[in-house]
Amino acid sequence: MACFLVPVAEAIVTTVVSKAKRDVEPADHKTETGTHEMEIRIPFSRKLKWLTNMLWGGSALLAFEHVWHGEVVPWFPFLTAASNPADASVMLHEMSTVGVSMAILVTAVWAGMVLVTNAMEKKVLKEQHKPALNLGGQ
Repeated sequence: MACFLVPVAEAIVTTVVSKAKRDVEPADHKTETGTHEMEIRIPFSRKLKWLTNMLWGGSALLAFEHVWHGEVVPWFPFLTAASNPADASVMLHEMSTVGVSMAILVTAVWAGMVLVTNAMEKKVLKEQHKPALNLGGQ
């Protein structure tokens, strides 16, 4: 009925936070040998944008599905369940169970993506700073 409103609310919050918080982009810097190196780290604001995109995309698909089934209409009160008090309690229960579960699942998947990305960044940085092996004896 209105389960998509919970991820929409989270998407609004993450959009506001991502607009307010801007990290500095990775910079090109010189190393001791005089070569240029690019930082490998992805800024957190970009990772937060991933969550925002996932939430907006999923919410849009769910909203379309609810429009398709006639649960969301283009006239007030927009949600067919909101016009009847008995249906409204069912709608609120669905939002508190299904909607919250979906928002938590999307956020958990995003957290997994961030953990994997952080591990990959650490691995690349570790390999970048590994001293070169001198096998020629020079």
